[in-house]
Amino acid sequence: MALSKIDVANMLTGEVPNANVAKLPASKLEDDINFRNIIINGDMSLAQRGTSTSGITDGNTYHTVDRMKTQVVTAGTWTQTQETDVPSGQGFAKSLKMDCTTADASLGADDFLIVRQDVEGQNLQYLKYGTSNAESVTMSFWVKSNKTGTYIIWLYHSGTSNKQISKSYTIDSANTWEKKTLTFAGDTAQAFANDNDARLRVYFVLAAGSNSQSGTLATSWEAYVKANRAVGQVNLADSTANEWYVTGVQLEAGQTSSDFEFLPYDVNRDRCYRYYYKVSSSGFRYVGWGQVDNDNNNIVAYIDFKTDMRAAPSAVETTGTAGNYKVREALTYTCDNVPTFNNADIWYSAVSFKKSGITSSNGFAQGEMLKCGMDGGYLAWSAEL
Repeated sequence: MALSKIDVANMLTGEVPNANVAKLPASKLEDDINFRNIIINGDMSLAQRGTSTSGITDGNTYHTVDRMKTQVVTAGTWTQTQETDVPSGQGFAKSLKMDCTTADASLGADDFLIVRQDVEGQNLQYLKYGTSNAESVTMSFWVKSNKTGTYIIWLYHSGTSNKQISKSYTIDSANTWEKKTLTFAGDTAQAFANDNDARLRVYFVLAAGSNSQSGTLATSWEAYVKANRAVGQVNLADSTANEWYVTGVQLEAGQTSSDFEFLPYDVNRDRCYRYYYKVSSSGFRYVGWGQVDNDNNNIVAYIDFKTDMRAAPSAVETTGTAGNYKVREALTYTCDNVPTFNNADIWYSAVSFKKSGITSSNGFAQGEMLKCGMDGGYLAWSAEL
């Protein structure tokens, strides 16, 4: 298309008439990343803690995939893994799998099995809960299981009063990836507290005893009643042949679902680092700086987090033996013990590396920077919800 002198002049000054601006297709605009997904790591791509954990029985903790917590109340024994089995042609590379290794065909009244993600209140303010403009949210995900039947998604709102809403979905075809979409009304009565605590909990229910199923399913926001939270839920724990996979979990404002919002790996990783940060290496790696404490034979290493954590950690997680940790002053020394927690803020942690006999007389003046490394061990900090 030929351009007039006016067109060229407008382009040079930045005053381009709308009619002459090339317009992106609507599909391209919709694909632009805008962090619409409330769920973090919904494609199950990051698993800092490892790719497989077996022997999961009672407990409420994290095992493999970042941000996906597992809660078991005497409902069988499970192995959880990060898998490469994914729905074909959808862009996913990883999924989370729950595999039953010890069955519980007769659940106790309070038995429960769920996979969940907790969401900070300050990340939910735009939903406008507690007002007449409260937004609906739509949850979409891909799921596969050999056990067909009814499953429950349960949302729990922790606030001045604890509230809940549940929806059911059906696995129709065994061992087949299926996409599910559920819409939940907004809560006009109670706002999310604007803080960094867990204000919304998103539960995938996999098994539930009678005390969670004896009422009427809470399909609209109501005060928490245990009997109404998982009515109709199948028992995935009733056979060691049972397994359940999930990926592509997205929760977004509105009454319709959009395509899964894939984030760049580094963006997804840093969002997970807010809650759990692990430093590991297949070889020795310098991880911090510090100074010799002559009185206690310590090297206190100061380790910066990659991003501010949700809250200041209160401990350091380690593994291995003293031989997996080293310090360097004038020379490199193997530690006498595994490192111990000293203190932390949201952006760093001080960790004590213990080595008897090391002093500032070994070639560096007191207060000089030191290096710490490890091989086969790791350091990790948690600020999980």
